[in-house]
Amino acid sequence: MIPDSFIQDLLARVDIVDLVDSYVPLKKSGANYAACCPFHNEKSPSFTVSPTKQFYHCFGCGAHGTAIGFVMEYQGIGFIDAIKELASRAGMQVPESEGRAFNDEKPGQTRALIDVMARAAQYYKEQLKVSQRAIEYCRKRGLTGEIAARFGMGYAPDGWQNLEAVFSDYNAAELKIAGLVIENETGRRYDRFRERLMIPIVNPKGDIIAFGGRIIDQGEPKYLNSPETPLFEKGRELFGLPQARQALRDTNTAIITEGYMDVIALAQSGVGNAVATLGTATTASHVNKLLRQVDRIVFCFDGDSAGRKAAWRALENSLEALADNKRLGFVFLPQGDDPDSHIRAHGKAEFERLVKQAMPLSDFLLRELAQRCDLTSSEGKAQLIYEAKPLLLRLPTPLLRLQLVKRLAEASGFAQSEVERLCELKSYAPAAPPKAKRPAPSLTRNLVRIILHKPGLARALPVDRLPDTAERPLLILLHDLVAGHPDAPGYAYLREQIRGRPEEALLETFASELLDHPFDEGAVETEFRATLEKLQQGDQKRAFSELQTRVQKLGVAGLTREEKQAYIDLLGNRGNHG
Repeated sequence: MIPDSFIQDLLARVDIVDLVDSYVPLKKSGANYAACCPFHNEKSPSFTVSPTKQFYHCFGCGAHGTAIGFVMEYQGIGFIDAIKELASRAGMQVPESEGRAFNDEKPGQTRALIDVMARAAQYYKEQLKVSQRAIEYCRKRGLTGEIAARFGMGYAPDGWQNLEAVFSDYNAAELKIAGLVIENETGRRYDRFRERLMIPIVNPKGDIIAFGGRIIDQGEPKYLNSPETPLFEKGRELFGLPQARQALRDTNTAIITEGYMDVIALAQSGVGNAVATLGTATTASHVNKLLRQVDRIVFCFDGDSAGRKAAWRALENSLEALADNKRLGFVFLPQGDDPDSHIRAHGKAEFERLVKQAMPLSDFLLRELAQRCDLTSSEGKAQLIYEAKPLLLRLPTPLLRLQLVKRLAEASGFAQSEVERLCELKSYAPAAPPKAKRPAPSLTRNLVRIILHKPGLARALPVDRLPDTAERPLLILLHDLVAGHPDAPGYAYLREQIRGRPEEALLETFASELLDHPFDEGAVETEFRATLEKLQQGDQKRAFSELQTRVQKLGVAGLTREEKQAYIDLLGNRGNHG
């Protein structure tokens, strides 16, 4: 784990206004800054950045977070990678944890490998400009110079050691580690990529981390990718993601294809929201990465048996990443077609129609299961439930799962309750209405807002006397975080400490309220004391009411000595308050 102290120092050093402004131009709007939201389409700015609290909030789509959250969402990367990115911007070194560096590679190796890949990519680009054969191949495929430049395409000419002209030390370890050269059993080196159209694979930061090579004309293998290296883990990377970033926001849909030439061909035809897996099945990591940026993923595969198998693996690997507000769809092209050939033959509008009408996950799942079972027999209907059970158990989406259970019940002839029982699912019958919260929720709500404005006040919270409201767990958590910290941490630090906790959404709600209704700095402590006093008065009223009830039942004689004294004190307090 990254030490909390480092996260706090990092957030203190990175100004979120400067950070966001480097991606999205901001304009001053009162005490804050505003822009059109980078995470959804809008014409009027609803995206607000607070320089004092160091967070952003979109009143349109609800996007909210700190500098760390912004980098995660904007670049589509994980928490650790976002920390590294911000640390690099701030000139900070991510510390080692538990005696182990966050990167397994040697210090400085990552930078050296990135430099090696960049030099190789430049060489391949230059070769494409002078190779008539490669140029003719690109023209035949309908690829323009503009699209070649957008994806950084190049050409690896025929020959065994062409990279020797690029690297003075052809035996350097970095060349082998980066996957650019291969050593045979005698130790002799030769270039991995020869006579291939070269397509760089780029990470969210824009660094080249691998290559894909497409053979010119005939030959095997048709496609050759870089091996896995310290820079490149194919199960985590998606080709074309950096180039697709804006189109993903514009469409709120990601199209996953099987090959990078499909992505390039779609982009050439104006469909810019496509990405591709890199010689591997779609993984949960791929799906999670995309669902951080869009609400819908459409898998586009060939309609043959191999394409359907790939689609089923994608479905299985996607289940646990789903949410009820996220959707998956499947497009199966006619046999012999791929996205590249299909869009060239039928055009952009027809392809977009297929994507729009993609088969929903539920339909594909049920159809595939039904094809495996003889639903005319009792045994086949039982098998349907048996096959569905492990899939349903992996679904974290109660609404979608309920719909699937209903359809499985219809197809199998079982009652819905029987399907839930047989699949060991909890029933999603409407829950009993929650008990009414007793004391003044408005007071605890106000306390949260006050503390988010001035976190140091959390130390003075009487946590043992907080009423049982929806805000109570959050108030206790804020108290513990601040009390355990030597200084008074800011909102950004508290927000990151609560990341992933149940209280996260509530915290964001109150923080967004502060943007519209900030406290007067000079009056916030007075407001805090007044709110605590009102809470105390509420406590006294509840205590008096409880004792009054006991007196009515048992009489004063029925009270304990402590209760009698408390009753007398409370009577006096009521008299003092009129």
